[in-house]
Amino acid sequence: MKLTHCVFAMTVTLLALPAWAEDMPGMKMDGMSGASASPTQVASAEGTIKTIDHDKHTVTISHGAVQALQWPPMTMGFAVSDEQIAGLEAGDKVSFSFSLSGGRATIVSIRK
Repeated sequence: MKLTHCVFAMTVTLLALPAWAEDMPGMKMDGMSGASASPTQVASAEGTIKTIDHDKHTVTISHGAVQALQWPPMTMGFAVSDEQIAGLEAGDKVSFSFSLSGGRATIVSIRK
């Protein structure tokens, strides 16, 4: 009987997770998924580089709020070219713009 209750509780929790995400105050979830009025959005932010992965062509940045997308501050990964991150390293404070399309964030420009 206890196993049945655990399975039921886990099922209810898993089904409720998307609803909790949608209710995050001040966060426009359609911008996160890329399902917005325009297929590609461009926004700007400032933050600190946490990691650079040259093999995967990604940079992880802890950034402040992105007003254009109604995002709170967070840490996230962005696709980036080798040319864009030349001379940058973890710990650098940067200003950057990025495009958001299909749920993928790609750096458009980045500078110290």
